[in-house]
Amino acid sequence: MSDNNATKPGTSVRVEDGYWTPYQRLVRNTVLPYQWEALHDRIAGAEPSRAIANFRIAAGLQEGRFEGFVFQDTDLYKWLEAASYQHGSAFEPELERQVEEAARLIGAAQQADGYLNTYFTVAEPGKRWTNLADCHELYSAGHFIEAAAARYSCTGKTDLLDIAVKLADHIDFVFGPEPGKLRGYDGHQEIELALVRLYEATGERKYLDLAGFFIDERGQKPDFFHLEWEKRGRTSHWHPGVQKTPPSLHYHQAHLPVREQETAVGHAVRAVYMYAAMADLARLRQDEGLLAACRKLWSSIVHKQMYVTGGIGSTPIGEAFTIDYDLPNDTNYSETCASIGLIFFARRMLLLEVSSEYGDIMELALYNTVSSGMSADGKHYFYVNPMEVWPEASRGNPGKHHIKTERQAWYGCACCPPNAARLLSSLGHYIFTSDNENLYVHLYIGSEAEVQLVGGKAAIKLESGIPWKPEASLTITDLPAGNPFSIALRMPAWSSTLRLEINGQEADPDIRSGYAYLYRRWEQGDVIDIGFAMEPRRIYSHPQLRADVGKVALQRGPMIYCLEEADNEAPLAALSLPSVSEITEVPSEWSTGAVLLQARGERLRAPLEEETSLYRHSPPVVETCKLTFVPYALWGNRRSGEMAVWLRESL
Repeated sequence: MSDNNATKPGTSVRVEDGYWTPYQRLVRNTVLPYQWEALHDRIAGAEPSRAIANFRIAAGLQEGRFEGFVFQDTDLYKWLEAASYQHGSAFEPELERQVEEAARLIGAAQQADGYLNTYFTVAEPGKRWTNLADCHELYSAGHFIEAAAARYSCTGKTDLLDIAVKLADHIDFVFGPEPGKLRGYDGHQEIELALVRLYEATGERKYLDLAGFFIDERGQKPDFFHLEWEKRGRTSHWHPGVQKTPPSLHYHQAHLPVREQETAVGHAVRAVYMYAAMADLARLRQDEGLLAACRKLWSSIVHKQMYVTGGIGSTPIGEAFTIDYDLPNDTNYSETCASIGLIFFARRMLLLEVSSEYGDIMELALYNTVSSGMSADGKHYFYVNPMEVWPEASRGNPGKHHIKTERQAWYGCACCPPNAARLLSSLGHYIFTSDNENLYVHLYIGSEAEVQLVGGKAAIKLESGIPWKPEASLTITDLPAGNPFSIALRMPAWSSTLRLEINGQEADPDIRSGYAYLYRRWEQGDVIDIGFAMEPRRIYSHPQLRADVGKVALQRGPMIYCLEEADNEAPLAALSLPSVSEITEVPSEWSTGAVLLQARGERLRAPLEEETSLYRHSPPVVETCKLTFVPYALWGNRRSGEMAVWLRESL
């Protein structure tokens, strides 16, 4: 098990990248101010949040009743986390004023014993900790603790951390294996990740132990969620009256002890949050049993239940995994938050063991599903990330109402917009890791960083043309005197070759687990030039993936491509890509730097004499046409219309 260390919040990592810096500026200059207004219900035409109003009511600053989801507090918490990461790169006085205002409000809403939750303070003050399966109390607490840890590590300020410690101590007083404590766990995992963060921020071992308790307790017998359900009279927060069936243990990943779980099941976001926490605990406690389970669950997702874009959770019923190879294109869910959670899981697996598959999936989800989740203006968002869109069906078919053809201004359940903001704001933490003898480059994102190596900290500068240009370079800008070490560069799965030069001379790396290791006594000013193969490539699915048998998708670099009605005549289902068609690259006229793909295609049309017949005996007419493919991350930024990632491949 590796002792690889993360570039933790507070480490100097500044992103300066042609692709991602505009996203980060968008978050800082547009998304965070916009979301601050949304949290205050000041966005005309958007669904109200009520989050700030709920805190004001809980703090006794205004009259009213709680409104929104039981976990509405977390919208503010995730905003706070994103704002904290922004402070780590560039101080903004107005943003700091807003964070301080929020901190005072949250502190005023916290109860004397440390409890913090506006729903149970305002709506049901006598029912704390009585419905963990449904009510997200620990989930909400976890998001606040993560925000507090981020603010402390980025700025050193303790205004949020003091509240978080008081809250965590209250949770530690209530939960645990000791007599008199509640042997329970939350229906939506998150507190486990947060307690690890709090342990890393404070050094208090009890928080790590409490995270371990929540993980170890899940799935034990007797079933906690069933006992809790019986105790409260078989009622549910979400459905009125007495329920005939208890909470689903598979949905909550509580069907087995976590070390015995081998297949990803249930709500996708909850699952990957839990798996990420398991990986954290495996690393920090040297727990081989948790590591073995993480490997199996990772394989279950990536090799049998993941979309080609890095989306996970194929059904809108429960936002969940279903069965192996069940990945429909026109009804899939692929919540943005689920791909963010998959990135969390991948990064933590990289801290355990360096393998390029973890970096590949982290990159895939980041450049595709996460990028797609936010519009180019930073004010509109996808909750669901489909593989195929037919606008008329989204409006007229109840089974496809969840498929939006345009990004929305806000959501009543707005978990995804601030979640994307906190990930993009902390992007520098995903690029590098290091141990005493190796510097690992996982993502080719332009940045400047300090990393801990043999003999002290080294300063490095990574320049990158990814995802549009097949080149990157790494320069050592400052280096302490010391022993030689390795720089290990991920070899992306999308590149058939990797060309490496050190100071203009071809390098001969040692290849291990998909990373190219360059070992030498480095000197200040050394430059590694990296060249990739970035030709367009066809992608085919496993034969058991029924939705995509006989179909093809296109990829160039880390970007998956799709067809849009804006460039191709509808219906897109009538189009096919001949197996012999050459795929060419063309610049985009509507997105700076983006590369589009074009190819000769074929279109099926009904014979004129049978144009109105639903079924016929004569085959369709085949016409030649031009196909234009755009990056999936950029779809939906022009006008509403059909979209498809997969299309038929013709001979």
